[in-house]
Amino acid sequence: MTITQPDLSVFETLESEVRSYCRGWPTVFDRAQGSRMYDEDGHEYLDFFAGAGSLNYGHNNPVLKRALIDYLERDGVTHGLDMSTTAKRAFLESFQNLVLRPRDLPYKVMFPGPTGTNAVESALKLARKVKGREAIVSFTNAFHGMSLGSLAVTGNAFKRAGAGIPLVHGTPMPFDNYFDGTVPDFLWFERLLEDQGSGLNQPAAVIVETVQGEGGINVARPEWLRALADLCKRQDMLLIVDDIQMGCGRTGAFFSFEEAGITPDIVTVSKSISGYGLPMSLCLFRPELDVWEPGEHNGTFRGNNPAFVTAAAALETYWSDGPAMEKQTLARGQQIEQTLVALADEHRDEVKEYRGRGLVWGVEFHDKARAGAVAKRAFELGLLIETSGPEGEVVKLLPALTITPDELEEGLRTLTRAVRETAA
Repeated sequence: MTITQPDLSVFETLESEVRSYCRGWPTVFDRAQGSRMYDEDGHEYLDFFAGAGSLNYGHNNPVLKRALIDYLERDGVTHGLDMSTTAKRAFLESFQNLVLRPRDLPYKVMFPGPTGTNAVESALKLARKVKGREAIVSFTNAFHGMSLGSLAVTGNAFKRAGAGIPLVHGTPMPFDNYFDGTVPDFLWFERLLEDQGSGLNQPAAVIVETVQGEGGINVARPEWLRALADLCKRQDMLLIVDDIQMGCGRTGAFFSFEEAGITPDIVTVSKSISGYGLPMSLCLFRPELDVWEPGEHNGTFRGNNPAFVTAAAALETYWSDGPAMEKQTLARGQQIEQTLVALADEHRDEVKEYRGRGLVWGVEFHDKARAGAVAKRAFELGLLIETSGPEGEVVKLLPALTITPDELEEGLRTLTRAVRETAA
């Protein structure tokens, strides 16, 4: 692909140095539809990024767009804080009927604010309020958000350093397979809990991702998650599952923890819950944990009604016919896995490991700089992929759930070419 030099001057002179994704994709995007993005010069890109998991149903999904346009054209409420609106009612009814009841999940629904980190902050605050304790246990390579409470339970040293102050009341424990199977699960964690001389204050809760997205696509085994849930129950700790990136069908089932057969005490949801990329998040919790006083946790933009509209439309469109969406996602995941098997075999001296579930996959290279080079070459070839892991050593595949088999195959061919063309 031949790319003319775009005019990036206003971004480079006026926008903060904190910008990141645009540095890896140096063009000016203009429009997007489905799994395709187009820059202002008309160049086409296949999107294996999906808004960092916020666009599970693709860009400008026509069904969701129609619902949104109809709502706006009739002057539906846009900003509603936590007022009762017809849009919020429709979403809550759809969520209850299509997500919670079929899974026998008893959760109350809280709208904590528009972003994932809002949901995490509310979950941590609620756990501490319920248990009357401060400590929260998280896991190595975890990522839970960029606000201070969320950073305190995030593992990445670079992101933590941005806080500028001590991050307290969080204790990291080894994630599944952190010691490559040489140490029994939770040996260290349980020993600390039971030893009165360990220095670990009794935690209020444990927060975990079933698949660590930003941490490098580290997949927790179902048996590990079940053992964690059991440990939390025995030790009087609440279990919080952060399903912000891996929920809404990303791993197959609507919630990523369903495969393990566990029911967390608290679940955080964001990114693709609006279905359209509009800001929206949820904190779900067991009814007995609903000890909030009115207004005790609030936010000006927790009532984003256009997001409620597209969220309800997404649930009605993609989750009203039983397991169809889940089966499609798992089939697409098998398509990716087959390519990665062949890729790892062809580059067995370069590829350290590939891993994933559903439609989230990662390829880790022995040379930690290789993932960045692959992502750069993929962009030049018309494919948007990002890297993850503490040192950016993993190529991360996160296509829309609605991607067609042909589009997926096209992207996988481009990925394979990018790996070949960056070989030493």
